[in-house]
Amino acid sequence: MKRVIFDSDLYIDWMEAGRREELLLARPLVRYMSTVVLLELQAGALEPTAAEAVQDLYRTFRRVGRLLSPSSDTFWRAGSVLRTLQQRHGFDLRRRFRLVKDCLIALSSRQIGATLLTRNERDFRLIQEVAPFSLVVVP
Repeated sequence: MKRVIFDSDLYIDWMEAGRREELLLARPLVRYMSTVVLLELQAGALEPTAAEAVQDLYRTFRRVGRLLSPSSDTFWRAGSVLRTLQQRHGFDLRRRFRLVKDCLIALSSRQIGATLLTRNERDFRLIQEVAPFSLVVVP
């Protein structure tokens, strides 16, 4: 079965508008939850129903042992990727902090051989230029 990680944008689509349910619940995918995605979801869950939904996601992925945290090697590699992207594209990471999180999500998916699914094509394609990983962009 194929291992997958969903980016936070897809969970937000599902929680806010009920969209993407067919993708999020598709078989025979083996879903993992990036702890970086959980951080983004938890930080943005300002309404009680959103906070409860994020809590449910956390409990579920924790219970089944599919929480994925970046390893020390992944953090090390992410630093190299971000340095290269700054040099190539002139990014100021103080203004592009989201790219730091996206880099950790992408390299974490690579860490376990999972495919990352997202709507955020621009940032993840940039990361792929430096560190190849399996990516599916969802329209």
